[in-house]
Amino acid sequence: MKTVVITGSTRGLGFEMAKKFRGNDFNVVVCGTNDAGIEKAVGELNGVSGKGELLGIKCNVSNSDEVEALCHEASDKFGNIDIWINNAGVNQSFKYAWELDSSEMDFLFGVDLKGTINGTNVAVRHMTKQGFGAIYNVEGMGSNDAIQCKFALYGTAKRAVTYYTDAIAKELTEANIPIIIGKLSPGIMITDFLTSSKGQKNAYKLEEKTKKVYNILGDYPDVIAGYLVTRIIANKKTNCRIEWLTNRKAAWRFMTAGVNKRDFFDS
Repeated sequence: MKTVVITGSTRGLGFEMAKKFRGNDFNVVVCGTNDAGIEKAVGELNGVSGKGELLGIKCNVSNSDEVEALCHEASDKFGNIDIWINNAGVNQSFKYAWELDSSEMDFLFGVDLKGTINGTNVAVRHMTKQGFGAIYNVEGMGSNDAIQCKFALYGTAKRAVTYYTDAIAKELTEANIPIIIGKLSPGIMITDFLTSSKGQKNAYKLEEKTKKVYNILGDYPDVIAGYLVTRIIANKKTNCRIEWLTNRKAAWRFMTAGVNKRDFFDS
């Protein structure tokens, strides 16, 4: 039976992907920073039909020792780790870059960038020993060079995630190591991530023009997760991008926005 480790999987996209993998009979390792959140997620996953086992582990991905411990605990219980997904991420406050203090910068880069690097490196070392495996890093706004005001730090981190993933793909090929590494591009997900920062601790209001775009391009994470997981399981190619919101799909959404009206923010 195959095993998947998903960081940041007690809520949002990570949790929805965990549900899909559970439904595909994977052993699923759930990871988060809050004991109550982990317990709740595992409890809900127990209600999803699947033949695999569940394991919840507390882990701060910005701490390399904790990521090593996550890997060791998962492999001690299940043996091989077939898929590792670096999904953990936090948003920035809806402010210009110079208005953010250094503590928020350290926190965001620690989770979004360093956390992805830690997870990638730990997974590569483990999968090199077992002789196979696949790693996927979640992209975000900025990965495609798009620039949006008041998301400078978040976009910078995600652009770096894309570069790092591409670089590791090239290094794995050069070293002749048979590990798949790829990128997951989920587009705009309608969760509280869009309206909060610092790990969903601080809420803020979006501008109306931003809401308008999100209403056109956004989707709920369960829809996106189903698409991504199906393709992750089927994928055999390294340095791939599994993309939900393609340019063609986005263009169609804008073209039909007048007919297909949606309001995710209607209280």
